[in-house]
Amino acid sequence: MNIFKKEVMHVGEMASGAKLTVPVYIYECQQAKAPSVYIQANMHGAEVQGNAVIFQLLEELKYCDIQSNITLVPYANPVACNHKNGEYTLGRFDPITGVNWNRMYHFDEEVISPFAEQNIDATEAEIKANFQQLLLDQIKQKLDHNIWGLTTGQRIAYQLQQMAHQADLVLDLHTGPISSKHLYCPEYTKESANYFDIPHTIFIPNDFDGAMDEATFCPWWNLQQAYQKLGRNFVMGQGAFAKEGFTVELGSQEQIDLAVARKDALGILSYLQYKSVVVKNNKQDFKPQQMTRYACYLKDYKALYSPMGGMVDYLAEFGKPLPAGEPLARILRMDNYGDGDPLHNISLDEQVLPILHFASASVNQGTELYKVFINYFEI
Repeated sequence: MNIFKKEVMHVGEMASGAKLTVPVYIYECQQAKAPSVYIQANMHGAEVQGNAVIFQLLEELKYCDIQSNITLVPYANPVACNHKNGEYTLGRFDPITGVNWNRMYHFDEEVISPFAEQNIDATEAEIKANFQQLLLDQIKQKLDHNIWGLTTGQRIAYQLQQMAHQADLVLDLHTGPISSKHLYCPEYTKESANYFDIPHTIFIPNDFDGAMDEATFCPWWNLQQAYQKLGRNFVMGQGAFAKEGFTVELGSQEQIDLAVARKDALGILSYLQYKSVVVKNNKQDFKPQQMTRYACYLKDYKALYSPMGGMVDYLAEFGKPLPAGEPLARILRMDNYGDGDPLHNISLDEQVLPILHFASASVNQGTELYKVFINYFEI
């Protein structure tokens, strides 16, 4: 039997005293048999498609045989999604501190080795329970007993992280500026990338740089490595260490498409069925679509910065290999018309796979024009 409930989480206060709140939707499984799940969306203000995907997930989950606890959090950052400037939503960076909203999660590597040494003879079940509690205690300490206080972004991030630490599988839903769908996937769980309906995957190293997906799996990866140094070997992704975290990029910002969101939701359910969170029955069988899937390692995910200012005509198609020397874009410089060259093609000397580009046609010199895969391969 599953219990569905809605909660409202208070994550901060405005100067007027108005509460900042986040809706939280929870499926509680009375007899959990599979990994637990946490899914959030809209940490960055303009990246709104994830909210539509969570809506479609909730609609689909009504009819699913759910085998574990699932927590879904749309509008994860109410400050960012309300941060408007004219017709545009900003909300990528905290306007007070300038820090990326998705770089404020917590991980203290110093606790890893002492924990492994103190729990060297513990069972896997004890390791999982004790280490998860340690991570939760650290967050609680920061939220409740920090005498110097927290920034708005830290308070939001830590409350979200409290929920994520209680899950085994974590999906953080984002979008790019103008973008194809792509997935940030830990290197140790490459097989999982085949179960999302996403054509482009970036395999990321097991390092922490402040993001939600890393905050989920990096502590466990480091713990597994610490045990290995002590002569006790665990396999990351299995048993007590069956932790996975992904950043799921759902296309372009500042727009939602409910029909596409349903397809995205079905792709996520394909992954959850692969992990036995939902099970196949007579009405539901979620399978990944047949498609060509390309991947590269994070070191081969490259940004191209504009060599000049101007107005950009973006030419390269997402997901279509672009041969060396073919233009990705051309830049219009009307100030050169009549006494110079008003059009400038921008190309690279190696084949690339375009993934996303800047949202505006108006760019300064040094603006990030495109992000592309090099040294990519099929998976």
